[in-house]
Amino acid sequence: MPARTFGQLPTGEIVTAHTLRGSSGLVLECLNYGGIVTRLFAPDREGQLADVVLGCATLADYLSPQPYFGAIAGRVAGRITGARFTLDGCEHRLAPNDTPNHLHGGTRGFDKYLWHAEPVARADGAPSLRLSRLSPDGEEGYPGNVTVAVTYTITADNTFLIETAAHTDRATPFSLTHHSYFNLAGEGRGSAENHTLAIAAASYAPADDSMGLSGRRESVTLDNDLRYARRLGDIIPRLHKRHGDLYFLSDSTTLHSAAVLADPFSGRILTVNTDETCLQLYCGTSFNRTRIGKSGQPYVRHAGVCLECEGYPDGVNTPALGDIVLRPGAPLRRTTAYAFTTAP
Repeated sequence: MPARTFGQLPTGEIVTAHTLRGSSGLVLECLNYGGIVTRLFAPDREGQLADVVLGCATLADYLSPQPYFGAIAGRVAGRITGARFTLDGCEHRLAPNDTPNHLHGGTRGFDKYLWHAEPVARADGAPSLRLSRLSPDGEEGYPGNVTVAVTYTITADNTFLIETAAHTDRATPFSLTHHSYFNLAGEGRGSAENHTLAIAAASYAPADDSMGLSGRRESVTLDNDLRYARRLGDIIPRLHKRHGDLYFLSDSTTLHSAAVLADPFSGRILTVNTDETCLQLYCGTSFNRTRIGKSGQPYVRHAGVCLECEGYPDGVNTPALGDIVLRPGAPLRRTTAYAFTTAP
């Protein structure tokens, strides 16, 4: 499995880039820093490859403030409302890094750590890389020592498979997600507004003006109902803050349909299956042409779409909507699959 030096952290630690080449054309490059997926090449209807995820050109760019490009987000992905929670009678205060809420694990979440990377030998021969780390008790205010491993695999049918395993020595909220921004026309090729998107969800969690979750589950509306495919450019203006909502998926513990994103021009189709209970849609609203992407092109508004499969982020405060507490003796295993196909 090819690996190359990508850069050096201020601590002197070396960041490496690892390439996974699937037998049917899909190619992924990721870093041992933050588990960041830097490149993901997928074939179009003519078999031509294009990089379909947004990102940065250099390690320095990834170390500077940037919107979680391609990273592992956690210890809890999404927003914990009010940046606090009470668990087993003890209150824990977290960094309000997305005031007044706590976002994606805090000031230094999982996306900002060096992970141990090692190849995985699979019976099917598919290229696979395991990223692992120990998140110590008290990290970003969270209780418990958590040992976590996230395994990336590129299968023979052009699926990017993400498998997460974790265990803890003390009860703690825990829910990771993968945070790639997808543009199936190709990175740096403008807005994704001409993509169509379907999400297999009949209900969602309303958010307030700070994007904090309301603690309610409501039926989708005419504005955010994506149970049938709709053009992103038509629905984004109707979404709350043009951001995208947190949708409730099936509560099945096996892989189930989550979303289908399609680009009519290249023919690329991304089908998302997961055993997570929620999907956060984010439409890249913050891009305003000031951020230059890895190909040297400015990222316009809605240049990429995030399809973040996760547990209910504020579940530690409202477990009725999704309990995300990891407890000793009850290891967690989660799987999300991003499958790439083409239309004629």
